Amino acid sequence: MKKFNSSGFAVKLVVFAILCAAFVGIGLVTGVFESFVGTFKGINLNVTSIIKVLVMAALVLAVENLILLIMSVLKTENRRTQSVISIVGNALRYITAVVILGWGLTILGADVGTVVAGIGILALIIGFGANSLIADLVTGVFMIFENQYNIGDYIEVGGFRGKVTSIGIRTTCIEDPGGNVKIINNSDMSNILNRSDHSSKAVSTIGIPYETDLEALEEKIPGMLKEIYDRHSDVMLSEPKYLGVDELADSAVVLKFIAEVDDKNIYSAGRVLNRELFLCFRKVGVNVPFPQVDVHQK
Repeated sequence: MKKFNSSGFAVKLVVFAILCAAFVGIGLVTGVFESFVGTFKGINLNVTSIIKVLVMAALVLAVENLILLIMSVLKTENRRTQSVISIVGNALRYITAVVILGWGLTILGADVGTVVAGIGILALIIGFGANSLIADLVTGVFMIFENQYNIGDYIEVGGFRGKVTSIGIRTTCIEDPGGNVKIINNSDMSNILNRSDHSSKAVSTIGIPYETDLEALEEKIPGMLKEIYDRHSDVMLSEPKYLGVDELADSAVVLKFIAEVDDKNIYSAGRVLNRELFLCFRKVGVNVPFPQVDVHQK
């Protein structure tokens, strides 16, 4: 269990109290609170007005759900369209909340114009502390317009590699091959490597004993690679290639192979290539060596 840090908690409490005091002081100086009090004096809370607000909220939510339902029915393979639908659906939830709040205050008799003006001043006051939120919103909009990535793309950002599953106005969700989902703020989506526009390379290295007749083995490799591609063309875009001797290791001569694949298959294709090469080499009498120690005694 994590040990409670009393001194750290006290510091945070003091900072929070100072910020609250500053917030109240600025509000009193600018007259924002007075205008709020004057605005909400006109609110008439009775059974009729409350019922009207509830009916209005139900209608607005019904319209929101209808729009979301229509967008979910519009299934398309176009990744760009999927991204636009995702961010519009995400923004719609925020818009719905604002509409219900503003319309509800109007029904209750509040002066919404004054409220909006007061909120604008308060937003300016606290905006310096919410700059990351604003950065997320602005970055999300620009990413959509600039078409940096879309839903279904395979990207790498901050060392995390996976498939984009959703794009919101604040965050982007990426799922890796293991099913792990990482939620990243849009403002943190920098140095993005989008691997969906180009094919990737699955790499396999396999060692053979030093006593192997390398030239004789290399004559058989093209046939092996053709057989591997014929059996696994579902994960490989073309026939694997033999690049040659990659390393002269302590216990083996290491050969290197690559296969052109879609980025979503880069790991599965690598595993397939390792397995098939191992089996093909064993069929022709070439065993993959393991580390050994020779002891010479006088």
